[in-house]
Amino acid sequence: MNRSAMGEDLFWAIRGGGGESFGVVLSWKVRLVPVPETVTVFSIIRSRNQSAIELITKWQEVAPVLPQDLYLRVLVLNQQANFQALFLGRCGDLHRLMQDRFPELGMTEQNCREMSWVQSTVFFGFSATSVPLKQLLNRSSNPRYYLKVKSDHVQEPIPRDVWESIWTAWLEKPEAALLMLDPYGGLMSSISPSETPFPHRQGNLYQLQYYSFWYENGTAAAEKRMSWVRGLYKEMEPYVSSNPRAVYVNYRDLDLGTNELDGDVTSYDKARVSWGDKYFKGNFKRLAAVKAMVDPHDFFRNEQSIPPLPAAKMIP
Repeated sequence: MNRSAMGEDLFWAIRGGGGESFGVVLSWKVRLVPVPETVTVFSIIRSRNQSAIELITKWQEVAPVLPQDLYLRVLVLNQQANFQALFLGRCGDLHRLMQDRFPELGMTEQNCREMSWVQSTVFFGFSATSVPLKQLLNRSSNPRYYLKVKSDHVQEPIPRDVWESIWTAWLEKPEAALLMLDPYGGLMSSISPSETPFPHRQGNLYQLQYYSFWYENGTAAAEKRMSWVRGLYKEMEPYVSSNPRAVYVNYRDLDLGTNELDGDVTSYDKARVSWGDKYFKGNFKRLAAVKAMVDPHDFFRNEQSIPPLPAAKMIP
């Protein structure tokens, strides 16, 4: 089945409507975008006594309004802030841009690494430039670690004193794991929230992700790690989006709730309240209407799959 045969509603739904809800996608045909032959990356690590907290506070205002050819995220791990950048251009131009927009970071040309775009994907995937390209072909479905992730969307800069408190109360704990600050803005801010099922675009500065990963097998280890993620997530509630508290669907968070049956199909109302509006906001009802059209008997079902919209809720 191609785009013409499936229709625009189903084509819209499968591009961001969550996995395993509408059918099985056998292949994609995608339109590539041009990138320069050479791109530039850097990784600059700052500790607390190297102004890490001040830099994160400033980053919140800088990163979302950088030019579209520069992406700058922050990873906070082991009580250090790692500022990682990808620039669609050469090192000299990146240095001049950073000196103009974010001089506080102290980026120099010695921090740069020029490479191909494909090599940059390895850099961002593994935080290293020494990993061979063939590692991108590793699609093992047998992970060697356990993982718990929660996510938030930040719409107003979090004050410096809050970051101070987070650092002391949460990042200095032995079980502390990873925070990722992923900037929005750029082209994303010009795309309508209804263009695809993913609605979290305009009005968001960045996405905040709480990762905990561990290798120990056992209940005690899991509870300790997951408790850190859940505790920090609860602590951040006053500083992130609300009504709903927006969540990134690709980090499926079963803490939000799971599907319950209403007869033989998933309950739309319970799904909407527990997780649907948080993942998809105003797009959830349209996704459920597509589900009712292509899979009314709810064959493709999982813990947080899209439920069919009941006939009584259909818009005339």
